[in-house]
Amino acid sequence: MFERDLVLPASQRQAFKEPLGKELRESEIESLGNALITVGDVVSLTFRKHGVRPFLSIYDGNTERRRMTAFAELVENEPRDTVSNPAGMITAELAGAVRRSIEGSGHGLISVEGEEDLALLPCIIYSRPGTDIVYGWPGRGMMLVTTDEYIQMKAAGMVARMEEKE
Repeated sequence: MFERDLVLPASQRQAFKEPLGKELRESEIESLGNALITVGDVVSLTFRKHGVRPFLSIYDGNTERRRMTAFAELVENEPRDTVSNPAGMITAELAGAVRRSIEGSGHGLISVEGEEDLALLPCIIYSRPGTDIVYGWPGRGMMLVTTDEYIQMKAAGMVARMEEKE
């Protein structure tokens, strides 16, 4: 599915603006299970501040298009995979790093040069059922998706609307 770099066409952008999952309050963080992925700098930092270390965190050093280095500084001495992923894309490099991390052969951190917004989709697709994935939703806070067959099919359908980069 992610053999080639994928681009979100302008005609599909509105369909990708609907959130997946449900809102998560900060007070609910400790109630989540151990199979946990965070996508986004603020979300990843919030979990670490609560003493919860996800098995995978994906970040790009920005929040809402502004530089946000607090999480990057917190993890600067930890091993990580660094990948390139321009805005509006899911690169094969990013998807491969997500897959390796979930399978246990990658690091628990993925630093994205570019933008990590669409990393949620390969996280959903590659995760085992029952995995909690928390991501940032601009202007709303944190969103929680727990993987199951339905949400994985929905994510795969969204990826199918993307186009291969030429």
